[in-house]
Amino acid sequence: MALVVLAIASGPQLRQLAAAPPRALAAIVLGGGLLAGGVGILAFYAALKGGSIQQVMPIAFTSPLFGAAAAILLGGEEISPRALAGMALTLVGIGLIATR
Repeated sequence: MALVVLAIASGPQLRQLAAAPPRALAAIVLGGGLLAGGVGILAFYAALKGGSIQQVMPIAFTSPLFGAAAAILLGGEEISPRALAGMALTLVGIGLIATR
């Protein structure tokens, strides 16, 4: 269901994606979907095997922060005050969960 919503929301970008060469599409699917998703799930389950859910989930919740940091540092994205506030609130929430 999420893929359907994503496809509808990103209609204009899908046209550009359709024009991409097959090798680029394969790299997107394999690298972005299967490899990154598979490695992430395997790492998550390995972490659960070594620790409790109370230890693992606060760390797992930091993934959006790492994504935002990568976009800023590697992608040249600019961070808005609203996004910075959201990141700070995320850290506060993770801290509250981790200290319970």
